[in-house]
Amino acid sequence: MSEANTGPERQGLTPRQARRVRIALSAVIMIAVGATLALRLGSTHSVLTVGFYGIALILSGSALVLSRAGRTRWATLVLGVGVAVALVAEWAIASMR
Repeated sequence: MSEANTGPERQGLTPRQARRVRIALSAVIMIAVGATLALRLGSTHSVLTVGFYGIALILSGSALVLSRAGRTRWATLVLGVGVAVALVAEWAIASMR
């Protein structure tokens, strides 16, 4: 028997599973950001709030497209940065009031 064909078993998700997980995660975050934006618009009409949540929606959509294209690491980075920026910006705006 040749040991070249019997490599170590691969752990973790397959590339297709990773894409599906990132697509689902991006979609869930996009829905959550949209719902939060709708709730925030009910309580405040700040252009900055709309802008930051709009950016988060755009980045969530970009992460979804990147995941579909097989760029799951970039999608994770874009999604994480987008959510972090929206949360920090919202916190900064709330602390200025």
